[in-house]
Amino acid sequence: MRSRYSDKSRRETLLHQGQKQLGLAIPLARQALMLDYLSLLARWNQVHNLTAVTDPDEMVTHHLLDCLSIYPFINGVRVLDIGTGGGLPGVPLAIIDPKLELTLVDGRGKKIEFLRYVKSKLALKNIIPISSRIENFRPAEKFDTLVTRAVATVPTLLSLTAHVFVKPSRFVFMKGAVEEAMNTAELAADWKISHQQIVVPYLDAQRHLVIIENRA
Repeated sequence: MRSRYSDKSRRETLLHQGQKQLGLAIPLARQALMLDYLSLLARWNQVHNLTAVTDPDEMVTHHLLDCLSIYPFINGVRVLDIGTGGGLPGVPLAIIDPKLELTLVDGRGKKIEFLRYVKSKLALKNIIPISSRIENFRPAEKFDTLVTRAVATVPTLLSLTAHVFVKPSRFVFMKGAVEEAMNTAELAADWKISHQQIVVPYLDAQRHLVIIENRA
């Protein structure tokens, strides 16, 4: 979504109205913290290429509201964000719910350096940025929910992450069109697969979740 105006008050309104349309009730202080995060992301992006989205209004819709839309599908407390990049969806999820424990993994060191700065600057005690490829990551504890916006196929990511989740656990894949999300034919029979179409406020694009749960 493009806007003629990109001032702070408009971004506050987009986020406030958008989160209400998602059925959320995020305290104003936490909404402000999310916008502070976007400001840091935009500033670092000038040097480190953290995101292709640079319009301030679109950062609210494409990043914050898009990521907040998956919050109702998070199961448990320990959450792993795979290929987090600039912290999406992990940072918005950490801000909305301080009880969540978010581990943010990415193989690109500059992006993890940014997330360590975000953690310090915004006092986000519930995020743990980790510089590692997911197949090499060996956590001390396993995870209840795995989330990703990464572009790898569902079967590929499942094969790369079998060592990091408990049973039962949930994997939430953020996808675009339904056709893109349906490529799950080669999964093993012990996975339960469901699909959820998502409407993100003010975002003129298809959004779809593939939700996969392993059987206990």
